[in-house]
Formats: sequence, C-alpha cells, structure tokens
Amino acid sequence: MTDQEEQSLKEARRVEKRAVEEAEQLVKDQKRRKANLAREEAIEKASKARKTKESEKRAAEEIGQSAKDQARKKANMAREQAIAEAQEARKLKAKKQPPQ
Repeated sequence: MTDQEEQSLKEARRVEKRAVEEAEQLVKDQKRRKANLAREEAIEKASKARKTKESEKRAAEEIGQSAKDQARKKANMAREQAIAEAQEARKLKAKKQPPQ
C-alpha cells in the first residue's frame, strides 16, 4: 500500500469517525431537548394545577365570607329590631303610668 493510499484510508476513517460522533451528539442533543421539554411541561402543568387549586380555595373562602357577612347583617338587624321594640315598650309603659 502506498503512502497516499494509507493517507486516504486514514482520512476516510477520520471522516467516518467524525460522522459517527456527530450522529451520537445529535442523538444526545435530541434527548436533552426532549427531557427539557418534558420538564417544562411538568412545571407548567404543576403551575396550572396550583393556580386552579388556589382559585378554588379563594372562591370557597369568598362564599364563606359572604355567608358570614349575611349572618352578621341578619344578627345586626335582629338586634336593632329588639332595641327598637324595647324602646317602644318603654314609651308605652311610660305613657300608661300617671305622672308623679
């Protein structure tokens, strides 16, 4: 084998080796991109789930607060009604009693 043939063979092996390395690197890059995408999707899914849960919790708290507010208003109205009735009863009682 001549020196030039040997150089050509070495060059062909080097080119082949480089092609294999590039193919392997491409596969690694694709796996890395796929893993990154899966990780990002998992993060996004968890974020959406967390936001949904927070929204549901907030809605439940608002409903509870609304019920408390209504109960407080009703109690206040009942108390005011009782005070008004007591005042009216005192007035009637004062009218029925003769002046001293």
